[in-house]
Amino acid sequence: MTCLHLKESGDPAPQSAYEDGCPECVAAGHHDWVHLRLCLTCGKVACCDSSPRRHMSAHHQESGHPVMRSFEPGENWKWCFDDELLGY
Repeated sequence: MTCLHLKESGDPAPQSAYEDGCPECVAAGHHDWVHLRLCLTCGKVACCDSSPRRHMSAHHQESGHPVMRSFEPGENWKWCFDDELLGY
């Protein structure tokens, strides 16, 4: 099962450096992020829902951008926040 958001999602270049972790966490002095995610609408890199500050979910709530993907090496899955569907 898939949705239109997943089918139409792009794969933009990241808009921020991510070598040191979640840019928002690092800027605030936090180093306890878990995994990174990439917004497939704008390229924002942020931490996942297993991280204390859940920056990617906050980005979705603020922007309405529906799809993100894992930004972890070797992972290629996507998640649609709007339809709560996993895609590849």
